Amino acid sequence: MSDDPTQNDTQNHASMTRGERIRAAARTLQTPRTASWIADETDASVKTAQKYLNQLVEDNVLRKIEQGDQTLYCVDQLMATYREVAALQREHDREALTTSLESMRTKIRDWKTTYDVETPGELRASIADLDNSEEIEERREVASEWEHLKERIPVVRAALNEYDWANERDALPA
Repeated sequence: MSDDPTQNDTQNHASMTRGERIRAAARTLQTPRTASWIADETDASVKTAQKYLNQLVEDNVLRKIEQGDQTLYCVDQLMATYREVAALQREHDREALTTSLESMRTKIRDWKTTYDVETPGELRASIADLDNSEEIEERREVASEWEHLKERIPVVRAALNEYDWANERDALPA
C-alpha cells in the first residue's frame, strides 16, 4: 500500500466496479445531486448511474426528489437514522448506551460551565473577543464536537427508548 492517499484512492477507484463506485459515491452525498453529477464523479454513463441510483432508492438508502425539471438523489436521512438506531441497539447493551448518553451530556454541561455559554453558537461567537490563536482553535473544536454530540444524543436516546421492543423484535425464533 502506498503512503500517498491520492494513489490509494486511485487504486481503490480502479479496483471497484461501476456499480460499486456509484453506490459508494451515492452513500456519501451531502447535498442532493443529479445522476449526471454522480456519473461524472464515478466515470460511468448517466444511464448506468440512474440504474444504480434507482436501486438505492428502492432499497430505501436514497431519496429521489423532483426539483423543477431535474431529478435529484440524496441520502434518505430518516432511514439512515433508523439503521443507526438499530445498529446501536444490536452492538451495545442498555448499560453501554446509558453510559454513552451520560458521558455526552456531562461533556456539554462541562463546556457550558467552562466557557460560560449555553450553546455551541454562543461559544463560536465568543471567539470574536479572543486574540490567542490556540484558544480560538480550541473553542472552534469544542463547538464542533458540541454540535456533533447534540445530533448524537437524540439517536442514542431513541435507541434506549425502544431498546426492549427492538430486542424482542430482533430475537431469533427458537
